Amino acid sequence: MRRPAPGTLAWGGLSLALIGITPFRDADWLFYLCLLGSLAAASLALAGGRSLAGIFLGSVTVTFASMLAVPWVLRGLKALRDNGKSHRKVRVAKPVLLSAALLVVFVPLLASADAAFADLLGSITPDVDGDFTVRWFLLFVLVAIGMAGASLVIASGPELPDEPRKPSRLSIMEWAMPVGILVLLFTAFAAVQFTVLFGGADYVLHTADVTSAQYARGGFWQLVAVTVLTLGVVAAAARWAPRRTSAERTWLRGLLGSLSLLVLVIVASALSRMWTYQQAYGFTVLRLSVEAFELWLGLLYVLVLVAGVRLEARWLPRAIVGSGLAGLFLFALVNPERVVAEHNVDRYEQTKKVDVDYLSRLSADAVPVLLRLPVEHRCAMTGALERLDDRSWQSWNLSRATALPRVTGLRAECSTRY
Repeated sequence: MRRPAPGTLAWGGLSLALIGITPFRDADWLFYLCLLGSLAAASLALAGGRSLAGIFLGSVTVTFASMLAVPWVLRGLKALRDNGKSHRKVRVAKPVLLSAALLVVFVPLLASADAAFADLLGSITPDVDGDFTVRWFLLFVLVAIGMAGASLVIASGPELPDEPRKPSRLSIMEWAMPVGILVLLFTAFAAVQFTVLFGGADYVLHTADVTSAQYARGGFWQLVAVTVLTLGVVAAAARWAPRRTSAERTWLRGLLGSLSLLVLVIVASALSRMWTYQQAYGFTVLRLSVEAFELWLGLLYVLVLVAGVRLEARWLPRAIVGSGLAGLFLFALVNPERVVAEHNVDRYEQTKKVDVDYLSRLSADAVPVLLRLPVEHRCAMTGALERLDDRSWQSWNLSRATALPRVTGLRAECSTRY
């Protein structure tokens, strides 16, 4: 059997890391993000991909293969039957049926003989009703189809467009003029940002006639959009700019390097604005998430600068996606809802301002920190308390298990205050 390639091991490790962090966190939105990231990494581990198009297709190959997997499995079963190998199914079916029959006989007898054993069975056996049956049946079907799709990808070995296309041949003027104009524009903007970041904030805010929080909020999303759109400009220039001569390569390195450095100033400005806004109005999960996203965009420009040193970027698409998935894992690892709760509680201790309604919507991840609030605000965790009512094994995670013993008796206290 051939040893897995290093890329396969890396994608597989990312997939396991992303799905492995979910039992430690209680936030639903974070669970689904990690699940999607884990599925994409697992698909890349099976299908591969090197170019940007290959990476994109590789991340969804298993999903699309799952749509074709059922006919493929049926054809395989038919081939086994036609080859006279149906006795294998009988050999599997007989022990399964016999095991089920033994469990049906002995489990009720043992449960009725000992109350502790009956309680153990009751704790691990879900309450079966119509909704439960339908939900778990659909989950079983989806997982089975997904596994069949993964098997189809392994068996077929799809060919992905992994060879980068050869760049077209433009003159320096055709691409350098628009990029150069953008560099000049960003230089002027960066000069203004340096005055704000390094001592000229009062002058700028007085000139603009806005508060610091309004100034921060007013430009953050526009700067994020500029950061994303400029990535497209860099990608287009790297794709179509000529690099046959030393002069052409120098122009390419100089303009794209300058553009990337200036965008890093814009990234710093965006992060500074959001930090100022959060200091004024408090931290939220959305604000923290977009900050993390902007940091990742800044990392992408650093990778572009590294690729520009030798004008070699065949590794860049994998680095972009890999850094994004690794960043998602680190984001989950730092426990974003707990971080948000910590900053809001710290802000309350300094300013006596707190958004109890928002904190009440946080998950059990934030409960240990919210216990630092005074008695009159401790009911900010009522939303998490409601989630703790579900104590089935399917809903278990470390955050819930940690929070549950800390909130004993808190519900009665909160009912008298809110």
